[in-house]
Amino acid sequence: MKRIIIAIDGHSSAGKSTMAKDLARQTGYTYIDTGAMYRAVTLYAIRHGFFSEDRLDEEKLRVALPDIRISFQGNEAGESETCLNGVNVEKEIRAMDVANRVSLVAALPFVRQALVGKQQEMGKDKGVVMDGRDIGTVVFPDAELKVFVTASPEIRAFRRLNELRNKGEKVSFHDVLDNVKHRDLMDSTRKEGPLRRAGDALCLDTSRLTEAEGKAWLLEQYHRITGSLPVSEPESL
Repeated sequence: MKRIIIAIDGHSSAGKSTMAKDLARQTGYTYIDTGAMYRAVTLYAIRHGFFSEDRLDEEKLRVALPDIRISFQGNEAGESETCLNGVNVEKEIRAMDVANRVSLVAALPFVRQALVGKQQEMGKDKGVVMDGRDIGTVVFPDAELKVFVTASPEIRAFRRLNELRNKGEKVSFHDVLDNVKHRDLMDSTRKEGPLRRAGDALCLDTSRLTEAEGKAWLLEQYHRITGSLPVSEPESL
């Protein structure tokens, strides 16, 4: 069976990472969370004092970037977790202080160029499911399967709120919604690799879908592209 590149882009907390991880497990593909890579760089910048409130010393980050090593390791559940310079930081990069600053870091051209190069290297042999903001437009514009995942800001904020509270963080819906809307604006208006739907990407709005329905839809698209199973043409969602 031919191996392909699956590029999944979309808004934060729309469900793309959950869907991508599940598809990678079912197909035996490698899952790469590019958003986690930008979060790891952001965490490094926070820990090394490159931020003064919400202002970033870009030159210090530029100098330090060659020393920032990002890798992924499997946990006991078989899921990929993010490591920063050899240390697992999967929990730390999901915190609100990182979420509030990651769009600023991700907008920097020198950061994006460095990480895009790493991502392209990771996917050169295909057989990858990669999610992010610019996978189908910049990283792998020739990907065989492109999907753009979205949902209403309110739905996404509610999902993110539950995720954070389950991790013990005390946050309000208002703060999370503001963060979601701010990230949408930053991601879609930056000059380097802005968030947008590729012209040949399938669009999936998960606002009214269950997690299981989203996963099933994505698996069907994989089978349709690879010809691995005869499936009926899916209804528009």
